[in-house]
Amino acid sequence: MRHRFSFRRHVEFDIVAMTSQDCQDAARLHATSFSRPWSDGEINTLMSKSTVFGFIARPEGGKAAGTATGFVLAQLAAGEAEILTIAVAPEGRRHGMGWRLMGAVIRHLRAEGADALFLEVDETNAAAISLYRKLDFREVARRDHYYGDRNAAKSAALVMRLDLG
Repeated sequence: MRHRFSFRRHVEFDIVAMTSQDCQDAARLHATSFSRPWSDGEINTLMSKSTVFGFIARPEGGKAAGTATGFVLAQLAAGEAEILTIAVAPEGRRHGMGWRLMGAVIRHLRAEGADALFLEVDETNAAAISLYRKLDFREVARRDHYYGDRNAAKSAALVMRLDLG
């Protein structure tokens, strides 16, 4: 009996600070992960706030529009931070990109002297919950019937916290 195995080619990624020029790519990525995606205008509005920052992942050396495969937006105010959103393209998942994007945020926040990082995650998103737990986030609250659209049953949001001190 013959077995066929497929192996993915390992691709290196650059994680860099987001700019307003990345908003279109971020909106495209957001649409691959959320039922109510954010537009490039909404992302640009967030990016224009002094408290908001983000990181974007591109294949090593990939600077052209459309090459981004993941991004994260966060907000820092009064020593507490929040992940606003994180999205990784389907073809980029399971390669450690979410881990690396979250790591960039955590390093940035520690350098800024932040005390804690919060996020909300859909209770049905097992992959994200697993990632956050590996990063030492712990569940601190639950918001019932938070996620969903008019055609789907609503699921709870888990509020998670990471102490940065």
